[in-house]
Amino acid sequence: MSQNLALGRIGQIVRTVRDIDEATAWYRDVLGLPLLYRFEGMAFFDLGGTRLYLQQSPEVAPESILYFQVTDIHATHADLAGRGVDFTRAPQAIHKHADGTQEWLAFFTDPEGRTLALIAQLRDASMPQTERR
Repeated sequence: MSQNLALGRIGQIVRTVRDIDEATAWYRDVLGLPLLYRFEGMAFFDLGGTRLYLQQSPEVAPESILYFQVTDIHATHADLAGRGVDFTRAPQAIHKHADGTQEWLAFFTDPEGRTLALIAQLRDASMPQTERR
């Protein structure tokens, strides 16, 4: 094996969906992801430089959780909930780093019932007053 091997960032993630039209509308209109292009049974979105590839399939299996990095998890949660996104867990601190930065997660489901998440790193100044410790 070469000593110079260096894998780059992830270029594309694929998810299967039962209904490409419904999924395209949800990822584009509800989550606000930029649609790059569409082909028969396929849709491609931009996730900040990584492509999300949706492939229509009659068989939809459990897949990896997609964690969407956000700067304001509370505002994003409120905005998406207002758009009808089904959250299974509201924003919650899950870890505090030595420098005081906290890791926050919020979980929701897509139209196929699979889990997606919001993830954010918050410092005391960006946390709601009730969450500061």
